[in-house]
Amino acid sequence: MGRTVLAGLLAIGLAASSSGQTRTLAPYVPTPDDVVARMLRLAKVGPTDVVYDLGSGDGRIVIAAAREFGARGVGIEIDPALVAKATAAAAAAGVADRVTFRAEDVRTATLADATVVTLYLLAASNVTLRPMLTKQLRAGTRIVAHDFPIGTWQPDVVDTFTDGAGRTRTLFLWNFDGVFRP
Repeated sequence: MGRTVLAGLLAIGLAASSSGQTRTLAPYVPTPDDVVARMLRLAKVGPTDVVYDLGSGDGRIVIAAAREFGARGVGIEIDPALVAKATAAAAAAGVADRVTFRAEDVRTATLADATVVTLYLLAASNVTLRPMLTKQLRAGTRIVAHDFPIGTWQPDVVDTFTDGAGRTRTLFLWNFDGVFRP
């Protein structure tokens, strides 16, 4: 799927309904497994980490963090059906004791014990999370965003590569030192 098409799909997810439905930050678009592995390696995930995936979908990022890197994980997902799917996938992968999934809005989530935060949301959605991230994250927390930056925050690493399906991907890594600089 091209970046323009993906951006259009993600923009649809931002549209608020006049009926008062909760606004989503992005529609569910799964991150390919090879991109998941690269995100976790970029963040240098290890057994002492607690990986939070904001908009966790089917849970593949936190499941991979637990299975492949020995980390603990928390998925925050607004869609209860995806939370149920992720919970079942964690059990099937044998990591249900190290990961949890919460059906809640990422904008109001508590991230106090996160050491790594992953995002695959629109750039505009990422920007809306900046105040929460700045307030809640401790120095030393790493943030990895897939394809979309976080506004004017300058990443420590930008990793552009071609995934296994031949699509160009970009990962952004920030090492939070207690203050984000534009």
